[in-house]
Amino acid sequence: MRNAVVAVALAVVLAGCSSGTQSGAPGTGSSSGAPTSGTSAPGSSGSSGASPTSAPVQPPVSISEEKPVVPPNVTPVPKEKVDTTSLSDTYRSEAYVFGDGRDVEVFGVGGGCKEARAEVTAQSAEVVQITLVTITKQPPGTMCTQEIRQVPLTVRLAAPLGDRRLVLESREETA
Repeated sequence: MRNAVVAVALAVVLAGCSSGTQSGAPGTGSSSGAPTSGTSAPGSSGSSGASPTSAPVQPPVSISEEKPVVPPNVTPVPKEKVDTTSLSDTYRSEAYVFGDGRDVEVFGVGGGCKEARAEVTAQSAEVVQITLVTITKQPPGTMCTQEIRQVPLTVRLAAPLGDRRLVLESREETA
């Protein structure tokens, strides 16, 4: 009987922690094109700095496999232009540009009761700084799984990335 109660409790916790759906396969959805300073992947937390009427840009890169599937209209940012020196090894050190050059896809970490969000925290003529935010949302009295997964996150810049250097940083928050 005790095992049945534990199994039901675990199922409720897992359902609550993974209630969002993860979509965003290449070619799905559409973008409103409305400028935003940061958005989250579908199934992640809400957008940051976006106007309430703007829709998030769908991630163009599929990460369901070991090697990302990059569509022809998406350009990887050259490795020498991506500064990830302040990130741990848990984060990917790659980024992609698509659309009109203002949409940048990066990868945060999420899973269990952790959600991911990306914020454009600085932009200049030489550098764009994006902060990858991990938010822990664990309601009192609940258990969360500890899996970590890569989450594609898309932000919209004020101007195309072009030759600017991209600096990725991370921050953790508790909701």
